Amino acid sequence: MGKPEFIGKKSKAAGGWGALKSCGKKLLASGAPLSGAATMLKANQPDGFDCPGCAWGDPEHGSSFEFCENGVKAVAWEATDKRVGPSFFARHTVSELRTWTDYELERQGRLTHPLRYDAASDTYLPVSWEHAFTEIGGILKGLDSPHRAEFYTSGRASNEAAYLYQLFVRLYGTNNFPDCSNMCHEASGIALEQAVGIGKGTVTLEDFEKADAIFVIGQNPGTNHPRMLGDLRRAAMRGARVAVFNPVREKGLERFSDPQDKLEMLTGGSKPIANEYYQVRVGGDMAAVRGIAKAVFAADDTALAEGRPSVLDHGFLRQHTSAFSAYRATVDATSWDEIEHQSGLARVALEHLAQIYVESDRTICTWAMGVTQHRHSVATIREISNLMFLRGNVGRPGTGLCPVRGHSNVQGDRTVGINEKPPAAFLDALERELGVSMPRRNGHNVLAAIGAMLDGSAQAFIGLGGNFARATPDSSLIEKALRNQKLTVNIATKLNHSHLLPGEVSYVLPCLGRTEIDRNAKGAAQIVTVEDSMCMVHGSGGINKPASPELRSEVGIIAGIAAATVGSDVVNWGALAHDYDGIRDLIARTIPGFQDYNTRVRKPRGFRLYNAVDHRVWNTPTERANFSSDRLPGETEHQRALGETGLFVLQTFRSHDQYNTTVYGLDDRYRGIYGERRVVFVNPDDLAEIGIEGGERVDIVGRHEDGITRVADNFRVVPYDLPRGSVAGYYPELNVLVPLSTAGEQSDTPTSKSVLVSFRPAEQRKAA
Repeated sequence: MGKPEFIGKKSKAAGGWGALKSCGKKLLASGAPLSGAATMLKANQPDGFDCPGCAWGDPEHGSSFEFCENGVKAVAWEATDKRVGPSFFARHTVSELRTWTDYELERQGRLTHPLRYDAASDTYLPVSWEHAFTEIGGILKGLDSPHRAEFYTSGRASNEAAYLYQLFVRLYGTNNFPDCSNMCHEASGIALEQAVGIGKGTVTLEDFEKADAIFVIGQNPGTNHPRMLGDLRRAAMRGARVAVFNPVREKGLERFSDPQDKLEMLTGGSKPIANEYYQVRVGGDMAAVRGIAKAVFAADDTALAEGRPSVLDHGFLRQHTSAFSAYRATVDATSWDEIEHQSGLARVALEHLAQIYVESDRTICTWAMGVTQHRHSVATIREISNLMFLRGNVGRPGTGLCPVRGHSNVQGDRTVGINEKPPAAFLDALERELGVSMPRRNGHNVLAAIGAMLDGSAQAFIGLGGNFARATPDSSLIEKALRNQKLTVNIATKLNHSHLLPGEVSYVLPCLGRTEIDRNAKGAAQIVTVEDSMCMVHGSGGINKPASPELRSEVGIIAGIAAATVGSDVVNWGALAHDYDGIRDLIARTIPGFQDYNTRVRKPRGFRLYNAVDHRVWNTPTERANFSSDRLPGETEHQRALGETGLFVLQTFRSHDQYNTTVYGLDDRYRGIYGERRVVFVNPDDLAEIGIEGGERVDIVGRHEDGITRVADNFRVVPYDLPRGSVAGYYPELNVLVPLSTAGEQSDTPTSKSVLVSFRPAEQRKAA
């Protein structure tokens, strides 16, 4: 049997001509290829805009081309000449639009007018901004408690918009701030706060230039943060060892062809990235890291017995850490059988990785959602920190812990106050500044917000960007939760599925994109700011004409809703919307590290926020870096799947033509998939065992034992290089299988990388 038509040739390497062709294709599809190309020259430049894609850092001395393939896709998607105005909604009902795919909805173009849902005609009708603000404010004021409203934030919101949003919501009276970080790197923040005293990474781009070894765990930068490949490539070329842990063999981690390397492009060449590639079992990362640590301890014992220097950094361990002895005892008590079975890696492989670690004077460890979306994610990141402490690989050049964030300002939003559990010091600062009390009761994260919306205790939902309905787990329950509201408001640039699940009263409010000029009432152009994964804060100023004269900035929309809801006695919302310098002055007076904000952010490349770990200062209760002593999970979902024929553990991930819930196209060329998204990747030996052939269509059935039937129907099977018992596929299509009732311990993050499933032939469903 030949290959099904949706399976094609895989790229030999990430980047290269494939990336350039993809960029050209997306610019042409936008309808404005010339202006789109010109726009890209200002991406991530000191006098331009911050790319609305990922949060990878910008080099201190950048080139004229500081963008990647997915950055081009993001900009072309935003700068399209296609429009979704009143005439579009006159032709299409909301019920009809709900049947469209995510790709079909967003490729229609930019929203142009504020819209209110009309139930009688089942469509959205244009309204004035004043009408929208007045009605939204009236409904919020009419709720019997501010805690009945949920205020969601997407990581694309600027620091200024996010700070103003939290200020409004806290003056309204609640800390209900479900946000996108709850669904991705929440575990990173919690684990790092416990381990080193700050819930952020501890590295800079310059550290990648000095590291001798880089461990990349549960991450696919070729698709999710392509500019990172350049830093990994340069590290590999100067001799640094790059070791990868990932269940899926990802092209971007194997080889990379730099589109800016003329010789490489002319010759069709590429450079290897990973020296070592280990296909760890899904959820087995903690066991793998524990195995490396166990081998490091064994190497140290041998060195001391032979009279050689210790391989551990005992000075760092004595002066800067706590609970080392307890951790050593836990490692000693963990058997190699347990480590091998849970990780899926052989002892000899982990001992080899330990040797790489021991021989490296400076090591960086990076990770992403392959680590953070499991039940035991916090413990896994604590284990990564433990390993790094052994040789003092924190708080000195060329070393560090590096959670690689997704959306462009998800880290900045948390820094400026989008936090359902705000620190008391921050609330104290707001009270001193404004002279009024702030709410002290912890608010709702994403899962708590969904629960409140389902049981009726939440009656209003406002979304500052994003696509809540498609980003969250258990899709059918989310649809019910949103439609259960008295009020739904979505601030957005494009139409998405969240807008098609209206509450009693529903608004879609169109905002400016990152690439567009944001002018105040006097015509002066304004800048906003963002924070990247390296704690760098820099300015962003759009250069394109707005898609519609009706658009308002995110700041302007928030100010309008706030004035209509809480009034302007305490905060002059109009003045802050008119001049964002005023917002930055407020940030500087209420958040440490932002002193002289307006001056420093206008310098090329901005400034780095103070990170105490750089100075080996640990803001933990022990005032030291803390080892943890967690046992390995009793059984991972992968181990359970291996124990039953026909049971598998599913991980969801992105295609290469996708960023978060935004689908730019239907191809995934690095994995050889074309024109199709309803696919599931399965180990060929597993397919043979259950009697299913590649290309067949199956329904994927969730196996969570909570009495809820979850089925993702009509998916094509793709034989792929995965560990036995593992399967994978794209979200948001597979979010329907992710149970709302399972979440990370401490983090409450949905377990989107460890979902138990089985298959049934699609014909069985049709026959039934």
